[in-house]
Amino acid sequence: MGKDECKTMLDALNKVTACYRHLVIALGSTSDSQNLREELKKTRKKAQELAVANRTKLTALLKDKTISKDDRAEYERLWVLFSSSMEILEVDMRRSLEIGQDFPLKVPTRHLIQTGMTGSTTTVAARAMSVQNMKYEADASIDTADLKDLETEIAQVDQMMEEMEMKVQVAPWAVEAKQEAGAELKSTVSVGNSSVGVISICEEEPKEAAEGEGDVMRVFAGVIFTAVLLIAGILGYLVINLS
Repeated sequence: MGKDECKTMLDALNKVTACYRHLVIALGSTSDSQNLREELKKTRKKAQELAVANRTKLTALLKDKTISKDDRAEYERLWVLFSSSMEILEVDMRRSLEIGQDFPLKVPTRHLIQTGMTGSTTTVAARAMSVQNMKYEADASIDTADLKDLETEIAQVDQMMEEMEMKVQVAPWAVEAKQEAGAELKSTVSVGNSSVGVISICEEEPKEAAEGEGDVMRVFAGVIFTAVLLIAGILGYLVINLS
């Protein structure tokens, strides 16, 4: 029961962290807005709440001297996955801070960048928060006022990661993976609707971008092939006439 609960909690953290990264990508682009800044704030706070819950649960289990060797190995594997998720969250929080400082909305200091991303990020944030509709309550100064809170939260995440290393000493290189890298991407096992929803939303735009890039490459290849044939024809004509 403990392992299933830990896996569920870790899965929830991973999904929220993934959606937070998706939102951070939109910062500083033409999709940036006051709503996005509030979505980022709520999503990262949700991620931190899940992180605390994961840390508390896994720490208690790993300190339990009565668990079996197999159970300990599984909890250590989950601990390594949890630590990796925390590192990703910290990196994205720092990135959010830097971009937020460079692109204030209330008093713009530079133009937003046309990155090709369009549309609202509300659906992604709603999935991360496990709600049907997002409610926006922040005032117009959230883009600057929230930066101070973000700096504090980054320091708190750093401190939590340091405490994790001191309380539970698990060497990542000593933990064996249970499946090959990328195996989950090939899996056909059905998962919960919420997980499918988050993944499909977060991957929808990259998939469309990949298809568009493929079309461009095919057109470019066709142009190159036509140019080669044309040059070959011209050279052939010149050789025949000059000889």
